Amino acid sequence: MRIALASDHAGFAEKERLKPLLSDLGIEFEDFGTTSEESVDYPDFAVLVAQAVADGRVQQGLLVCGSGTGMAITANKVLGVRAAVAWSDETARLARQHNDANVLAIGARTTPLSDIPRIVRAWFSSDFEGGRHTDRVKKISKIELAER
Repeated sequence: MRIALASDHAGFAEKERLKPLLSDLGIEFEDFGTTSEESVDYPDFAVLVAQAVADGRVQQGLLVCGSGTGMAITANKVLGVRAAVAWSDETARLARQHNDANVLAIGARTTPLSDIPRIVRAWFSSDFEGGRHTDRVKKISKIELAER
């Protein structure tokens, strides 16, 4: 699997700490930045990841910022992206299984740092269940198209 990875300044250190874990999981990644803890605008990086996912250049995205929320909101503006903020392994797993989420957003300031690797593992070990969830995910896509 190949993913797009990015953070803002608040998530930079955690993004860097996640790289060895991703490699251990056999996940290839393209790092879209940022490259330091110097203040940046999170939408600039979230949109790069979202576009890579929407264009099919990668299968999924991983975003790390202060709360996860700003980057998820930004990513969800890109047609075809279903970004979810996860603060536990359960919310990560359910976002994949029930919502077919393709971008994970994590809050480095709001999530205990010791929990983040477990959240990432849960995300990448889960797949969309389909079934009754398929029609619900299709409705999300119809809403996106109707509003564009």
